[in-house]
Amino acid sequence: MHVDDIDRKLLRLLQNDAGLSTAELALQAGMSSSPCARRVARLEGNGVITGRKVTIDYKALGYAVEVYLRITLDKTQGNAFDIFIREAREIPEVIAIQTLLGRVDLRMDVRARDLDHYQQIYRERILGLPHIADIESLMLVAELKNTEALPI
Repeated sequence: MHVDDIDRKLLRLLQNDAGLSTAELALQAGMSSSPCARRVARLEGNGVITGRKVTIDYKALGYAVEVYLRITLDKTQGNAFDIFIREAREIPEVIAIQTLLGRVDLRMDVRARDLDHYQQIYRERILGLPHIADIESLMLVAELKNTEALPI
């Protein structure tokens, strides 16, 4: 799909505020509503825009601790990845699971209310996951930048 300068402008505006109405988006883009709506619909239809979301401040809901786990699996079992991922997805405090190339197989993001809550999750749920050969915990101290926006 060809994306032109007008599409890029619309995408930049939507990255900054996904809640803009078509009329607000058109006004900020310097165009009328109908062509704006058609362009956004085309970007959605072609899979460039895959959705709009609400971002929640976990700390405002009492989840003050964020820990990243780097996990290496014992891959002597042929289905170690599948079994591990299936069980890890069942832990509500695990908000992201990513597979990686390199020495580490997976990265998991865990959110907890406090350190005691994290230790409970870690001892009772994480360490019980199958096929873990090695695990490293990295606790977030400060978030200096967090964006999903592309420089378009």
